[in-house]
Amino acid sequence: MNSFYKFLCLLLLSFFNSHHLCSADPTDGFTLVPLTDKNFDLQKPYNEPLDDRYSYKDGVRSFWIYNNDKPFKTDSTTRPRSELRIKGHDYSSGIWQFEGYAYVPSGTSGVTIVQIHGATEGATTLQLRMYEGDGGDLRYYRYNLVDTGLYDKWFRVNIIHNVGKGKIIVFIDGVKKFVVKDQGPGDLYFKCGVYAAPFNSSNYMESRWKEIKLYEK
Repeated sequence: MNSFYKFLCLLLLSFFNSHHLCSADPTDGFTLVPLTDKNFDLQKPYNEPLDDRYSYKDGVRSFWIYNNDKPFKTDSTTRPRSELRIKGHDYSSGIWQFEGYAYVPSGTSGVTIVQIHGATEGATTLQLRMYEGDGGDLRYYRYNLVDTGLYDKWFRVNIIHNVGKGKIIVFIDGVKKFVVKDQGPGDLYFKCGVYAAPFNSSNYMESRWKEIKLYEK
């Protein structure tokens, strides 16, 4: 009997441990950073009214651009964008996490929907781009496939950046999908929306975001 009860206890312990691991959330152990509208800096083509490239309704922020749109300022040579930049919480150390729910309509392709701006070399540490692919492919820049089949549905995005370890982890719908070394230290901050890729962008690009949050540890 003692052996049986020991076996039963071990079985139950194994079950609860497995259950805990399966239910772990990317935000566990992090502290929520309060954000207000003052922390959301909106960027859009310099010659277009904001309402022609961005809307905010019922908690959903919609961003859209056309491939031939102007840059965000007159002296810029960058590609078109309609983006939200989280300001007031730039970082160069520590462990930071971005969270948001994204929706990308089918047809939108060749566009960054979320990024970490800043790096030792180059402008960005991370860009997650949507390409048509197999029903909406999310890629690290235009290279590694992060996830697929993401068109026309809401999906949760969590990005953890451990600056000290030089490590970035991407979760989609709570599942770890991609790990990569960062691009070195810099003045770092998160952005989301639509930013046309250098090549092969669709004529029209759109993403929608809601429940945008920032965490630190």
